[in-house]
Amino acid sequence: MANSAIRTVNELELTAETRVLLRVDFNVPLNADGGVSDDTRIRAALPTIEALRASGATLVLCSHLGRPKGKRVPQYSLLPAASHLATLLDAEITFAHDTVGDEVVQLIQDQGSGAVVVLENLRFNPGEEAGDEDFARELARLGDVFVNDAFGAMHRKHASVCGVPMHLPSAVGLLVQRELEALSPLTTTPPKPFGAILGGAKVSDKIGVIEALSHVVDHLFIGGAMAYTFLASRDTAVGASRVEKDLLEKASDLLAKCAENGVQVHLPVDHTCADRFASDAEATTSSEIADDQMGLDIGPATIEAWSQHLKSCKTIFWNGPMGVFEWEAFSSGTRGIAELVAACSGTTIVGGGDSAAAVAKFGLADQMSHISTGGGASLEFIENGDLPALDVLRRK
Repeated sequence: MANSAIRTVNELELTAETRVLLRVDFNVPLNADGGVSDDTRIRAALPTIEALRASGATLVLCSHLGRPKGKRVPQYSLLPAASHLATLLDAEITFAHDTVGDEVVQLIQDQGSGAVVVLENLRFNPGEEAGDEDFARELARLGDVFVNDAFGAMHRKHASVCGVPMHLPSAVGLLVQRELEALSPLTTTPPKPFGAILGGAKVSDKIGVIEALSHVVDHLFIGGAMAYTFLASRDTAVGASRVEKDLLEKASDLLAKCAENGVQVHLPVDHTCADRFASDAEATTSSEIADDQMGLDIGPATIEAWSQHLKSCKTIFWNGPMGVFEWEAFSSGTRGIAELVAACSGTTIVGGGDSAAAVAKFGLADQMSHISTGGGASLEFIENGDLPALDVLRRK
């Protein structure tokens, strides 16, 4: 495995007496009635959970959900996720209505071998996001060993992610192992030609990753709202499209750096536009954006122009939608790119977040080599070749 200095879950010596504190990412969307509406992240953790259960160890699962900001907010309770997990495992699960403390310790001690306990939302405690050492120490009391399988949270310096490993023998789970094996080659020697597709709303979120990719990719395709800042930096008229004016110079510098490194940058050549940002706005396609219009998706000519280059790629990394794909009138660009990536015969990696949601929406998930469970984490890993949680595990 990449980052081989880090222990994996298979290297732990576990017995029926061992308590495993397992950090998972159960930050899942919930229905209006409180049920889990998309269980992808829960299912992604199942291989590690099953492997640990097979050892007879007691499992103590912890996760965050939403942004309750250090307060107990009922709508962000992990109880629905715990109930859903019980259904998936076809096993009884004990839910702890708190995260730390003597009562939680006692609850775990009262469990038999092979039991599964799910703690309440870590972010109900302000110590979690603050990276508080005392909270990390209290969490560590709940286990004999720590396993981090929450790839989507590994870029955050939170107590459960970076604090707990300072107090317990630690390892990464099977999900994290798979993520590192898929993403690590992108930062070193990916099969060429290598194409990266970046979309989404803000250039500011992607500056670091564009700089990193400019050293390894052959083609960089930029869509989504962020494309309009790059187009504007080239003095292309973008009408009322979203532009980060304070980043025009930076966008120009990034384009120059790509040219210097021999990277071909592909920007949209046509657009699906509207006169307002609304799902029922009338959509029109044009190669030039009128002053009163805003670009809300890439157009068909752009997909055609990009397709030949994408078809030649042996490696493709995609993060960020090409338009407002949640709205039918502005979804065809993202759908078109998803279909091109799915048709690639090489390695195709989708960097989590909205891209993963889009691939699932268009029924193409099973045609991708790897879909990351962490949008922000996958971007940071490609940018830095490392993550705060991995650094802590390696040092330990």
